[in-house]
Amino acid sequence: MVVKIGINGFGTIGRRVADAVALQPDMKLVGIVKTRPDYKTKIAIRKNCDVYSSDAESMRLFEKEGVPIKGTLNDLLKEVDIIVEAAPKGVGERNKPIYEKAGVKAIFEGGEKARVADVSFVAQCNYDKAYGKRFVRSVSCNTTGICRTLHAIDGAFGVKKARVVLVRRAVDPDDIKRGPVNAIVPDPITLPSHHGPDVNTVLPELPIVTVALKVPSTHIHVHSLSVELKSKNVSEKGVVDVFEKTPRVVLISGDKDNIRSTGQVIDWARDLGRSRGDVYEACVWSDSISMVDGELYYFQAIHSEAIVVPENMDAIRASLKIMSRDESIKKTDRALNVLSSW
Repeated sequence: MVVKIGINGFGTIGRRVADAVALQPDMKLVGIVKTRPDYKTKIAIRKNCDVYSSDAESMRLFEKEGVPIKGTLNDLLKEVDIIVEAAPKGVGERNKPIYEKAGVKAIFEGGEKARVADVSFVAQCNYDKAYGKRFVRSVSCNTTGICRTLHAIDGAFGVKKARVVLVRRAVDPDDIKRGPVNAIVPDPITLPSHHGPDVNTVLPELPIVTVALKVPSTHIHVHSLSVELKSKNVSEKGVVDVFEKTPRVVLISGDKDNIRSTGQVIDWARDLGRSRGDVYEACVWSDSISMVDGELYYFQAIHSEAIVVPENMDAIRASLKIMSRDESIKKTDRALNVLSSW
């Protein structure tokens, strides 16, 4: 069975999802939706991807520039089994009635409010809750990374309380309007941050408090986690063993690998041959894993542009009831060459 996919939006996430869909043996990319012709549109066309406009008005912009267009979003919806809504924050909620009217399922991204979907989703955590659901929300990069590692720790040792400090990149690399700024910005200043409640849309029973700061960087977030555990006498090796068995979590080392910064994480991914230097895994520094008075501490690096891409593939399969969680994760990771160890 090959399912037909449409993608509304071709920015940071949409482009990566499009490439990932093209690599999945059970998926076919029917087309992408753009609001105006630009270099991203031309890239899509060079990749032999059919382009649709968001509406009749935007179609006239394409026609004026002589850019070939297949039709509008409504035309695309007639051809697909499911749409991935990857437009800018807030647009997905406005587009939801269009998908409802067309009778097409949709995957939303983490920039949308949780209310937009039937379930907020991280594959290893709650795949079964998304099985057959009409609208699924693949949560944000930060929420995805936190959920992956804390879900594993909670399953192995029990989490009594998690406290997470998020050091966030200011903007995506192509964003010239918002930064990066030459400052460290508490974001938000009013504490705690929204990230903890967002984690609870996936893991509702997990006790977590988060705070966040923006820094002048464009690639990768870093999280500092301190976790009170329910189990006693947990060793650092025990934590390492858990992460080594956790899908989409990879251990890196400042000492052994000389990966001591987010810049080196990106460089490592580029040398792995990853398109755009994408890092699909939550990267935990093994050197940072420490147990102090029964409390677990560790650092992890989260690539804001790429970590949610595998989740989108699994969300599609869950929504369309194609296969089980473990089957989908294996199929996705094989196609994208996601590492289980390093």
